[in-house]
Amino acid sequence: MGFVRTKDEVARIRAVLKQPRFVASEMLMVEFLTRPDIIKAVLPPGFEPVAEPLVTAMVGRWRSNCVGDYCGGAIYVPAKYQGIEAPYVLAMYMDADHAIMLGRDVFGEPKKRATSNLYHRGNAMHGYVERLGVRLIDIRAVLDKDLGPGTASGANFNIKATPAADGTSCEDDAVVTLAEFDNNLTARREGRAELTLASNPHDPIGDIEIVKIRSASYVEGDLIARARAIGRIPKDAFFPYLLGRMDDWSLLDTETDLAIN
Repeated sequence: MGFVRTKDEVARIRAVLKQPRFVASEMLMVEFLTRPDIIKAVLPPGFEPVAEPLVTAMVGRWRSNCVGDYCGGAIYVPAKYQGIEAPYVLAMYMDADHAIMLGRDVFGEPKKRATSNLYHRGNAMHGYVERLGVRLIDIRAVLDKDLGPGTASGANFNIKATPAADGTSCEDDAVVTLAEFDNNLTARREGRAELTLASNPHDPIGDIEIVKIRSASYVEGDLIARARAIGRIPKDAFFPYLLGRMDDWSLLDTETDLAIN
C-alpha cells in the first residue's frame, strides 16, 4: 500500500535523499554589496557576519533525479557558523511543489512557491522571481566573458524548524544544516548586470539594500548535493526568524473582511 513504503521502496528513496542530483542546471547570479547592519539583522542566533557584506541574488532552472524539472531563485547572505564560512539562504522560491517539499523538509531551505523563469538571447540574459504580483528579483545581464567549463565546490547554511502545534514557538530546537555541492560545470560566463529587488507584504526582499553591484555570472552544469546537521538553535530564540521565513498569517484574515458591523 502506497501510504507505507516497502523495504525496497525505502531503500530506493533513501538513496536519492542521500545524494540528490540537480542536472542540466542553469544559474544566473549577481553579487552585490549591502550595508553590514542589514546582514547582522537577518542572521539567526549563533551566526556571525563575515568581513564583507556581499549578497548573492540568483535565478535558475534545473532538472533532477528527485524532484523533476523546476525554476526558481534565492537570496544568499554571507555568514560564519562554528568556524565555517558559507552563504546563509535568506529566502528561496521555486515553481514546483516537489522542489519546495524536498528542499524545505530535507535541507531546511526557506522555500515558497513563486513564478520564475530564465531567458537567453546571445550573451544577454534575463531572470526573475515573481510572487503575489510583485517581481521580487529581476536580473538583466550581459555575459560576454567566456570562462569555459570547470569544476567547483560550494556550500550553504539552512535551518530546519517547524511551528509548535499551539503556535507559541517552534516545536523543538531548530537544526542548522550544511548543504554541500560538487559542481561539474559545462559553461561559465561573467559580465555585468542590472538588479532590482522588491517586496510584497510577505516577502521583504526589497529591504536588502543594493549599495554596489560587484559582479554577474552564469553557469551551466550538474550539481551533486548532500547535507548534514551541524548544530541547533534554541526554539524560542529562533521563533521570530522562523516566522520571518513564512508568510504573515495575521495579514491573511478574511474572517474580519466578511464581518458585518
